[in-house]
Amino acid sequence: MSRDVLLKILDLARWAPSGDNTQPWRFEIVSDNHIAVHGHDTRDDVIYDFDGHASQMAHGALLETLRLAASRFGMSAEWVIRAGQPDNAPVYDISLRSSGISEDVLVQFIESRCVQRRPMRTTPLGFEQRAALCEAVGDAYYLVFFESFKDRLGVAKLLWRNAYLRLTCPEAYKVHRHIIEWGVRFSADRIPDQAVGVDPLTAKLMRWVMQSWGRVNFFNRFLFGTIAPRIQLDFVPALACAAHVLIKPKRAQTSLEDHVLAGMAMQRLWLTASRLGLYLQPEMTPVIFRWYVQGKRKISQKASIDKGANLLAKRFEHLASANSQDGFAFFCRIGTSGKPNSRSVRKELSSLMVR
Repeated sequence: MSRDVLLKILDLARWAPSGDNTQPWRFEIVSDNHIAVHGHDTRDDVIYDFDGHASQMAHGALLETLRLAASRFGMSAEWVIRAGQPDNAPVYDISLRSSGISEDVLVQFIESRCVQRRPMRTTPLGFEQRAALCEAVGDAYYLVFFESFKDRLGVAKLLWRNAYLRLTCPEAYKVHRHIIEWGVRFSADRIPDQAVGVDPLTAKLMRWVMQSWGRVNFFNRFLFGTIAPRIQLDFVPALACAAHVLIKPKRAQTSLEDHVLAGMAMQRLWLTASRLGLYLQPEMTPVIFRWYVQGKRKISQKASIDKGANLLAKRFEHLASANSQDGFAFFCRIGTSGKPNSRSVRKELSSLMVR
């Protein structure tokens, strides 16, 4: 097949989601039917990328998006993890072949899929919507829905506590300071401040406060600095949605491939939500903090953060009727709303190609 077709497939695939829009991949066209995806992770710099799992899920979302994109051109795509590569820099070899398959119905939503961080409508999910979401993730996973007001209130309280840990953790501050691009509607490699979900006054205050940890710490300790963002970013949106949805794998997630497959399921769920006219917002921090707890690993030099994470994990398990060994792969809220007027976009394909 022509290089032009391969570039068109990659141009669609690059719209896959990744944590904080990090896009932890680079593309190499090896031959007419072979693409290599050079993955990397951010575990050394980002507290939320526990053992690279968040990046590995993003790799899975990319591979699923690439598979879907290939169907637009009547092609199938199969991938393998290249042997001998470290988990923090995996290489995925994708073989493409003409198979005459029809374009997958999800392809048309690849570019329009986005995050909605603002309040959504509380219109309940219909039976067919719920069934389509369950089917999207496949047989290796099942979904837990938190739909009633009582359930959504329980999640709101969970996220309220989770946000306090997130906003008072010095290791997390280093990430938060970097990921927001201020004064823009669209960002190619970060999150635009207008998509964060706070009002303009709070955004201006956040921009000033986040210039140093000293300011953040002072506001948190003496001026109730966590209250406004926790209300606007966590508590109110948790109530203002149709449901929260948890993807639970049916077996333990222990390998790179396990997390890649979970990322593929996540992307199918997200694209299916878009097909159903729904918006979605990931709520991954409590899942990630629980990964630390399950692995008996420290999150922060502040002992209170780890103590709080242990309590948070127990509350999460209680909400989900789960035990401490159960795997949680992805957590999000979902619902209908107007189209967001600000969003993360993507780096140009040319900048994502291996030189």
